[in-house]
Amino acid sequence: MVREAISEDKKLSKESTETFGQGSYANDTNVRLNSDIDINVRYTGGFYYDLPIEKTKEDFGLTTPSSYSYSEFKDDVETALVNKFGRDQVKRNDKCITIKGTAQRVQTDVVPTWDYRRYSADGSYVLGSKFKADSGTWIVNFPKQHIENGIKKNTNTQRRFKRLTRLHRKLRYKMKDDGVSFNGNITSFLLECLVWNVPNRIMNDYDTWTDRLKQSIIYIHEQTKEESTCKEWGEVSELLYLFHSGRKWSRADVNEYMVQLWKYLEF
Repeated sequence: MVREAISEDKKLSKESTETFGQGSYANDTNVRLNSDIDINVRYTGGFYYDLPIEKTKEDFGLTTPSSYSYSEFKDDVETALVNKFGRDQVKRNDKCITIKGTAQRVQTDVVPTWDYRRYSADGSYVLGSKFKADSGTWIVNFPKQHIENGIKKNTNTQRRFKRLTRLHRKLRYKMKDDGVSFNGNITSFLLECLVWNVPNRIMNDYDTWTDRLKQSIIYIHEQTKEESTCKEWGEVSELLYLFHSGRKWSRADVNEYMVQLWKYLEF
């Protein structure tokens, strides 16, 4: 229905866009039936970019700025959603625009983004998404690469990567429901990325889910004791580092949480 809202809008129907799923539903790692659906509405008629230090925009012919701004695009997406679903059903948030859930549809978070190119010195680039929160923060991510890599790891682990991810996420919800206090920086997204960094052998070489879960906790805990052993860990996209100064979570947060999870499970 989001795609319909964009295609039926008089202004956006004339712009170059693509609409696709991202997040836990798209990655098949959601664990609650009432989880939000995340939809990326990406403007493809222009792009933001980052260049290697030694290069300039003239080196790649990037000399014609777009006359259409990101802020204007986000406003236009909001207008299209309001026209489709009604003002009372649409709420603008800092990073996304929410379509409220009803008995007939699941709550949906729509993230308006622009194409983003990360250039290499030879002129090639990796394509991702970039958007600006209303609070002013710019955010870059690579949702399609995230999905592709998750599918590959799932295949290489006999479909156990996504199941182990869901297991970790379910336990986080269970701890919360049981009143266990833990660091709020431990997000579902972070847990998926942590399981991504667990070696395939842990999912393939152990016969029971109890052992796979145990060994994944041990591995993550041991590797996050020191920065040196996890500083190269990446998101599932493998295009952004998991631990760096701009993250809401830290290596220490993860290490502490693994201890809490171990004790909670009484291993």
